[in-house]
Amino acid sequence: MKRRSFIKNFTGLGLVGLTTGFYTFSIEPYWVEYVKLPMPIRNLPDNLVGKKLVQISDIHIGDEFDWNYIISSFKQVKKMKPDFVVYTGDFVSYRTSKQIDQLNRVFKYVAKGELGTFGILGNHDYGHRYKEPHVAVQVTTALENVGIKVLRNSQEHASGLNIIGIDDLWGTNFYPEKVTTKINHSEANLVLCHNPDVADLPVWNGYKGWILSGHTHGGQCKPPFLPPPVLPVQNREYVAGKYDLHDGRYMYINRALGCSYPVRFNVRPEITVFTLEKEEIEAKEA
Repeated sequence: MKRRSFIKNFTGLGLVGLTTGFYTFSIEPYWVEYVKLPMPIRNLPDNLVGKKLVQISDIHIGDEFDWNYIISSFKQVKKMKPDFVVYTGDFVSYRTSKQIDQLNRVFKYVAKGELGTFGILGNHDYGHRYKEPHVAVQVTTALENVGIKVLRNSQEHASGLNIIGIDDLWGTNFYPEKVTTKINHSEANLVLCHNPDVADLPVWNGYKGWILSGHTHGGQCKPPFLPPPVLPVQNREYVAGKYDLHDGRYMYINRALGCSYPVRFNVRPEITVFTLEKEEIEAKEA
């Protein structure tokens, strides 16, 4: 009886392991979640109230997984007819120039906003060890060829919304003050910044508003009720979701659409859909 019980339990554990492995490698990496949230913005003009802004982050086009998943996700976003689409970095998992060709092939299907489409670079968009500026230029050119305005420590107005883009913390062009010192605080502003650790640096010049980030992938694999064991940030509180930074800034960390390697557990890939609304400052501060 003991032997039979052992074999039964061992077989059961084996089946659980196989099922978990299949789910982790073959199901969850491609099971995108559309997270819908309100986005209250200071000084938002009336014409933008109720508009939809979609955030897509960390696409990681390369040889690690099937691009059709990315293309089908783009097609789903197009059906939403978003007003704005923002891409918060890591378009490729760069190994060779082959990834630029792959980027061009996938981004023929890119999802764009009717009022504007913007992007910033992530660390992987800088090539090997994140220190190859010519790779960043190639990625930028590929994106702008399909209508994505890439913001590299710069800002751009679109129908009353000012999009501010900070280049990557680990790259070769991280000079946030080039744009943060030019922020007009009387406008409706939104910051794109790939690495959430930048939120803790003294570079913000009194900015109050939203910061959209990525980079962490939510850890990709997370035990239930425990923090993820692997997280590429210094501030390990920055995992995923919305953070109140308690100084008038709010940061949202997207869990990534793609992945460095196709393995996820308890951290589904994400596309975030924000609905713009006015931030009621007087009521908030009363």
